[in-house]
Parts: sequence; C-alpha cells; structure tokens
Amino acid sequence: MLVSPSAVEVRQIVRRILQDLGVSQADLDDMSETVRVEDGRCLARSYRAAGYLGMWLIDVGLLQFYDEEGNMIRHANLLAEIEPRRVAA
Repeated sequence: MLVSPSAVEVRQIVRRILQDLGVSQADLDDMSETVRVEDGRCLARSYRAAGYLGMWLIDVGLLQFYDEEGNMIRHANLLAEIEPRRVAA
C-alpha cells in the first residue's frame, strides 16, 4: 500500500514552485492554506500567495497552479516529486 505525501512535504513543494514563479519570500510567508473536507475525507488543499493558486488534488497526487486569471500555468505529479513510501498492511 502506498502512502500519500504529507502535507508538510507538499507545502515545501508548493513554496519552491511559487518561488520559481517569482513569488517573494514575504508573500510565501503570508501564504494561506485551505483544506476541503467532504464526508469526513480530506479531498484537496489549496494554497494562495501573490495572486497565484496552488491546488493539491489528494486522491490523484496532482498539484496544479493557476495565475490570477484562473489559467493553469503549471502542474506537478507528486508521485514523481516525492519518493513513494510503502507501509505494511
């Protein structure tokens, strides 16, 4: 059984990608994070900084980034970014 990346690991990736897009350290420090929960399950997390939106679709392991106009400008496959971990069943 594969374990999903932790929220801390994903947050670090989000910060790195936003920094690559030119977001300042001050804006990264003010980044907001929202969690979407439905029927007791965490489905997604979103991250906002300097007009950018990063969205982590947890079930599919995908990070998507959007500009202020809502255009998708980048994506990251978290299964490729983070070494998958296996746990005993």
